[in-house]
Amino acid sequence: MKKSFDVVVIGTGEAGSAVAMRCRAAGRNVAIVDSRPFGGTCGLRGCDPKKVLVGAAEIIDRKRRMEGRGVAGDLRIDWPELIRFKATFTDPFPRQREDGFVQAGVEPFHGRARFLDQRSIEVGQDVLDGAHLVVAVGAWPARLGIQGEHHLTRSDQFLDLQELPRRIAFVGGGYIGFEFGHIAARAGATVTILHGGARPLKHFDHDLVARLLERTRDLGIDVRTGTKVTGVEGAPGSFKVTALTDSGPEVFEADMVVHSAGRAPEVDDLDLSAAGVEFDRRGIRVNGHLQSVSNPAVYAAGDAADSGGLPETPLAQYEGGLVAENIVEGNQRTADYLGMASVVYSIPALSAVGMTEEEAHLKGLTFTVNQADTSGWYSARRVAEPASMYKILIEKDSGRILGAHLLGPEADEFANVFALAIRADVRADALKHALFVYPTQASNMAWML
Repeated sequence: MKKSFDVVVIGTGEAGSAVAMRCRAAGRNVAIVDSRPFGGTCGLRGCDPKKVLVGAAEIIDRKRRMEGRGVAGDLRIDWPELIRFKATFTDPFPRQREDGFVQAGVEPFHGRARFLDQRSIEVGQDVLDGAHLVVAVGAWPARLGIQGEHHLTRSDQFLDLQELPRRIAFVGGGYIGFEFGHIAARAGATVTILHGGARPLKHFDHDLVARLLERTRDLGIDVRTGTKVTGVEGAPGSFKVTALTDSGPEVFEADMVVHSAGRAPEVDDLDLSAAGVEFDRRGIRVNGHLQSVSNPAVYAAGDAADSGGLPETPLAQYEGGLVAENIVEGNQRTADYLGMASVVYSIPALSAVGMTEEEAHLKGLTFTVNQADTSGWYSARRVAEPASMYKILIEKDSGRILGAHLLGPEADEFANVFALAIRADVRADALKHALFVYPTQASNMAWML
């Protein structure tokens, strides 16, 4: 059946949902399409379920840190029970999201979309024409091109494990490797992280990453850098992972091997060429309005767009809202990523807001660096956290905060203060003298700036 709409959105995650709901609220006739259960990565197989598992792991870690400091007794993670608890968040979500679309007047379609021409897609037996089409399909584990790649467990599969294997190897030292590695270690697994580069988490501050790496190894996680995985063979419970190191080939044994080597925009099977939409490994090529550079009827948002934004949920929401405004109002806004924040939910968390030192130097900025190990400060000592640091970049002449990098208790929440300050152009001196609640991480500002 052929149907026509003002806006056709592909993807029901945070970016796609923002586009659909805002365009519908503006009176547009909207369709939305997904080949998977409605809800996208964050709500179903990413941020939200992951954070449920992190919460349990944090309890175990904090109890262990506080032993000999007034806390006693045994605690452990009951993995099957934890997964059942996680499911109380994820199982109802697809229906809730689809019902929300229907109630708003957005027409849902289930199936994989494929472009037929510049303004239409095919979804099963339906052909949907759109004055505007928005690609917000998110990302999927990147192809690694190694032997036995089919043996790798995806992150979404990890989040549904009914039993946790005893030995787990992670291929790649990115977000997933560190976050899931920390969870698994607190749940009793023996964890190995195999990273091909010289240092993991390359988009974060190198000094704070080095300290987190020490903390990770102290936990018992075997982190191997300069270790490029070339193949996986065997079966669940008896895998052998082959890797090249500086000293030659090495083999690691594991019961499960997890893909944690990055994600790529999931656009390969959309037949974008039929619509004249240019794309590369970073996603659909877009202009500042998040509009395709080669087909003005098509926009892209979130992980599917080569926009310069981080692959983060708040950025997807922001980009979805921006696309909706540009469709409704006619390309009045361009993307502004000032003060982008990112967090690794390791234990403790590692966060970054704004520029790194390297990025600030490349821009030719003159700045001071305020940094310290805060493991001896009250905020870290009261919870016995040995890995706690910060690094703040402040422009010399203006007092602008260029970047903030945090490791330690509540580093994820604390990052929001700096994200707001950078985006609202609150200068370091004003932030330093803000009357924050004490004692909190924010109240440390007086000593940090």
